[in-house]
Amino acid sequence: MNINILKRISFMLVLCLMQALVLNHIHIFGCATPLLYVYLVLLFPRDMAKWAVLVWAFVMGVIIDIFSNTPGVASASLTAIAAIQPYFFSLFIQHDAPEDVKPSLRYLGFGKFAFYVFVLVLAYCLLFFTLETFHFFNLIYWVECIIGSTLITTVLILTLESIKVR
Repeated sequence: MNINILKRISFMLVLCLMQALVLNHIHIFGCATPLLYVYLVLLFPRDMAKWAVLVWAFVMGVIIDIFSNTPGVASASLTAIAAIQPYFFSLFIQHDAPEDVKPSLRYLGFGKFAFYVFVLVLAYCLLFFTLETFHFFNLIYWVECIIGSTLITTVLILTLESIKVR
């Protein structure tokens, strides 16, 4: 088995365990929950097959759904983000960039990487909380959940990425 696949599986399991055991119990101001498992989908390299990205995202979403009691919400949202991730990442790289380039703070720089992470996390949170509530009865709470979770998740991802760079 390829060493990269083993690394990705172990990273996925660590993120799933951390989400299920720690992060699902954090609700800042009653609405902002860190959704750190999105980080795995954001890091897929340019040369990875699009079907493989979708399968990885779906499997991770199903695992998160099982442990978070959100039937189908995380898997649908992660799969949707995985479908747009390769196309969105290609907007940030040059056309003559190597095929195996990965989205990272080191490669993109802080500004581009922060924008890349923020937009994809915002799209994920928008899908996730829309599917979770499935109505707009309490619109302010819905918006608070989206904005709060997007900000806390983006800060956590940028923090982890800056630690990884060093």
